[in-house]
Amino acid sequence: MNMNVYGHADWNAVVPLFVVGATALVVLFVDLLTKRGAKRYVSIAIGILGSIVAGALAARGYHQSFNAFNGGFVLGGFAVVFEEIIIVAAIFSLALYGAIGREDRMSGAVALMLWSTAGAMLMAGAANLMTIFLGLELLSLALYCLCGLATRPSSRESALKYLILSSTASGFMLYGMALLFGATGSVALASLAAPAMAGNPLFWLGSGLFLIGIAFKLSLVPFHIWAPDVYEGAPLPVTAFMSVVTKAGTLAVFARFAYAALPAAAAHALLLPIWIVAGISMIAGNLGMLAQTDMKRLLAYSGIAQIGYIVAALAGGTSLGMRYAIYYLAAYTFMNLGAFAVVALCSTDAEEGSRIASFHGLARRRPVLAVAMTFFLLALAGFPPTAGFLGKILILSTNVAAGYAWLGMLLIVGTAISLYAYFKVIRLMFDRSDARHAADIRPTAPLAWVSLAICLIGVIVLTFYPLTPSNVLPLVK
Repeated sequence: MNMNVYGHADWNAVVPLFVVGATALVVLFVDLLTKRGAKRYVSIAIGILGSIVAGALAARGYHQSFNAFNGGFVLGGFAVVFEEIIIVAAIFSLALYGAIGREDRMSGAVALMLWSTAGAMLMAGAANLMTIFLGLELLSLALYCLCGLATRPSSRESALKYLILSSTASGFMLYGMALLFGATGSVALASLAAPAMAGNPLFWLGSGLFLIGIAFKLSLVPFHIWAPDVYEGAPLPVTAFMSVVTKAGTLAVFARFAYAALPAAAAHALLLPIWIVAGISMIAGNLGMLAQTDMKRLLAYSGIAQIGYIVAALAGGTSLGMRYAIYYLAAYTFMNLGAFAVVALCSTDAEEGSRIASFHGLARRRPVLAVAMTFFLLALAGFPPTAGFLGKILILSTNVAAGYAWLGMLLIVGTAISLYAYFKVIRLMFDRSDARHAADIRPTAPLAWVSLAICLIGVIVLTFYPLTPSNVLPLVK
């Protein structure tokens, strides 16, 4: 006789994920009953409402510590913090569909984005290899479709590139998982922490392949090549979504693996290559920004550098490093999505206003947008006294304290390079000469304006009130 071995507490742990997934189904059904002309805002409203409900339900688990489904999903502060960041990024990305995107494809796009969000949330609480892979594929499969939703050829090219390269990375990760299972006889991350694993060659090879998959999903050098092309071709809201949600879900998996699933005797040697590629990513990402003529490509290279900063904060495995990484990830979420909101407001139905040339003279035509973009770019560059500056100072301090001063030096060099790249855009916006490539500004896009305002408030709040949870590390189990 089959018996359900899981109790109410197990299912309660994943209720927020179910709410997000069920909301996607509601969006599709309601679209069938909605008249043309109202489909866009009805789909977005349902998606945002469902995400807010899921966020509220997830917040209830912050002070809990529970291993659901026999340790397959961990409920606690660590998972909740990442789930909330993922949900916030999803809400802001959905809001951008209010400014751009075809109405007849809106319900499908919103549903896919919500399913992808559920996959990232599953990764945030995943505590065994099977749950990690399930969440990763749910996140990725929806993204392949989202990247190809625009009608332009570059969108389909973006989807194909992401499908091929991401599938290859998933193959590395899956093979690594198989070897880790062979080494331990278990799929639980906790079983990897046994001291005997430090001398097992299967464990070393499996961990290496697993970390290659993680580096690709985080777009760390040298696995970053896909990011600028995919970001440029994907629809703008999808690019904004990918720039945060993919990184947040994968970073949660990496942090759990690095902090709680590696034997102490092997952790330093196994993770050293990751710290090295994080340092190289800071330099390569910022150098890559210098030659870009498209804002989405520029923000893609910016994201490569920014994730380098965040991963570098985890070097040494200190509790402060974890707190500062989460703080900087939260700040990056608002800074980055704010910049995407400005780009959305400079777009039309016919063309996304992501060409950097289209920002020429923006300060004369739309001073509010120019000032907002300047603020977000300065924050991304780490210009004082923004949240980006505070985050970089905190990461620098934890790098030095943990004995990774060379990572701190690379952070300083990368920041100096990024200042030049961001100032090129700022100077163009305030240039008073004739703007031959100036973009038309959408007269109405209320959700994008609301998103922009909330991002501004979010960056300002994080600048003065670093509310990083104090008990995140003990919940990483």
